[in-house]
Amino acid sequence: MDNTNPKKALVNTEIGLFLRGLIIGKVLTLIVIGGLLWWLLKPNLLSRSSVNSSANQSSNTGTTSTFQTVADVPTNSFNYGGSTAWASIRQLVDSQIQSDRPELQLRYLDPVNGSPGSSSGIRMLLDGKLDFAQSSRSLTDQEQAIAKERGFTLEQRQVGMDGIAVVVNPSLNVSGLTVEQLQQIYLGQITNWNQIGGPNLPITPLSQRPEDADTVIFPNNSDLKGQAFGSNVQYVYSTTDAVRQLSKTPGGVYYASARSVVFQCSVKALLLGRTSGQLIPPYREPMVSPEQCPRQRNQLNTQAIKNGSYPMLANLFVVIKQNKGREQQIGDAYAKLLLTDQGQKAIQQAGFVGVR
Repeated sequence: MDNTNPKKALVNTEIGLFLRGLIIGKVLTLIVIGGLLWWLLKPNLLSRSSVNSSANQSSNTGTTSTFQTVADVPTNSFNYGGSTAWASIRQLVDSQIQSDRPELQLRYLDPVNGSPGSSSGIRMLLDGKLDFAQSSRSLTDQEQAIAKERGFTLEQRQVGMDGIAVVVNPSLNVSGLTVEQLQQIYLGQITNWNQIGGPNLPITPLSQRPEDADTVIFPNNSDLKGQAFGSNVQYVYSTTDAVRQLSKTPGGVYYASARSVVFQCSVKALLLGRTSGQLIPPYREPMVSPEQCPRQRNQLNTQAIKNGSYPMLANLFVVIKQNKGREQQIGDAYAKLLLTDQGQKAIQQAGFVGVR
């Protein structure tokens, strides 16, 4: 006999369905509440994720200094001048500076008397005709003394590096010189190329006048400081003038900023060394012959200049008048602009070696 109570079974079934519905309802409620909380918190979570991502990216890339990041750049028009070796910097770098900082206007001035160069630019700065100067050599004791007499001092701030290259007529059968031989040529002690293993051909040394010169081969710290050139030295107005004369003078020789002359097609750059067994090219090897030029051009040997193995270096300086006036303010700002990451990269693009 079946003892099952139909009424009791029905009640149990209803209770089971009720409990199941209750559980499903609670689950759905939790899902809805969870979804609502996620929706409300989503902006904060995304924002935090973005901040963390930006922080990680910033820590990976570091901070790059640009022309825009330099503070205290004066608003005005300023005069500057000096080294002709800086021509590519004025064309490439200074144009970028004035594009990014239009409040700053720079005007290059040539000297009224003499040829443009480091020496004439520093002289014009001392005379109050320039607000700052560009130089391819160190200041002399005499220049510092003149500044002191006039109630201020001069600061030289290095922003780049160059080499001093020696160039000759391409037909000259000489491959290189020592620094001492070069100095003896300009002192008038070596007057024929056959004295240093070359052909029987008189040497015609070309140079800018010392009072206007861009670069020097008798540095301040040498025993030859202040030595007068030999009587056979012929003076030229500029490097462009010298290159033009060298192309027509088989025995000619000239020294200048490596950046200015190594890429020229009409002259040949010589190897230079502290000793005859250690000659270094101012250009990247292999040398590009005049026949290959201008399709190809020699490029500066930046590695030898940077590591100091090239024997004659020319540091690039911004010369700043320390007088607590507008000249000091613009000179300081210009040097800072060139020493930014953007400035150093632009100096390298202009063909020089940076200092950072």
